[in-house]
Amino acid sequence: MSPLVKKKKKRIKIPTMYWLFVLSLVCVILMILSFNTDIVMTPLNYAGGYTIVPFQKGLTNVGNYLIEQTERFKKLEDVIAENEELKKQVDELSKDNTILQQDKYELTKLRELYELDAEYEEYDKIGARIISRESDNWYANFVIDKGSNDGIQVDCNVIAGSGLVGRVTEVGPNYAKVVSIISDNVNTSGMILATGDILMVSGSLEGMNKRGTIDFSQLNDDNDVVQTGDKIVTSNISDKYLQGILIGYVDHISTDSNNLTKSGDLIPVVDFKHLEEVLVITTLKNNPQ
Repeated sequence: MSPLVKKKKKRIKIPTMYWLFVLSLVCVILMILSFNTDIVMTPLNYAGGYTIVPFQKGLTNVGNYLIEQTERFKKLEDVIAENEELKKQVDELSKDNTILQQDKYELTKLRELYELDAEYEEYDKIGARIISRESDNWYANFVIDKGSNDGIQVDCNVIAGSGLVGRVTEVGPNYAKVVSIISDNVNTSGMILATGDILMVSGSLEGMNKRGTIDFSQLNDDNDVVQTGDKIVTSNISDKYLQGILIGYVDHISTDSNNLTKSGDLIPVVDFKHLEEVLVITTLKNNPQ
């Protein structure tokens, strides 16, 4: 290859110092132009308008969305916390309401016993609570939490509500068993309060289940004066029950086949499905104190 060709292929090298000088000069010129004219800034502004501004708007929208979602979640958390607090308040109010209803119920029962105590104030009495009963729908036979230590004896009369419940049949030191007037095979001598006519009251769980009544019989009503709704009380000839304790009201009356006596049904004055407290009369019929 000739020396001439070698010369043509030789590359021209520019020193680095010159390049640095040129770039510095270009930068100075651009700075001067940017401060004094819009020659450089205008194209940049246009470019920024199409690129940077939409990007900034997008970032702003995303930021606002995130802020809104954060506030929404915070509000949701506040609502959930408030809801939990309200639930607690409702539970507390429900509990308080239940206690108030229970107190009201017990107060009503105590008032009834107080009024009953006043109605039969001539007799000594002691209050007792029912602690168990036989497995049926009625308080036909049950146990109370007072016994001989409290002065209770066999045949003590038991009252509640507005009248006669039954009598004590068994006594322990701190308990007593009671049989009520609605129990089968229990007979009680009664009297029509308005006329003084004597009759026999007989317990009937079947009658209580079907009609809410028990039976009466052997009524002598020659003048046909006894009517539905008349009061029936314990009679003066009863050997177990004190005289004048309200038993119930005549519900139905009919003449027997012998045309001499009458029989029928009576509605007990005591609610034998919902007994809780009773009064025990410690005065005995055959042993007045």
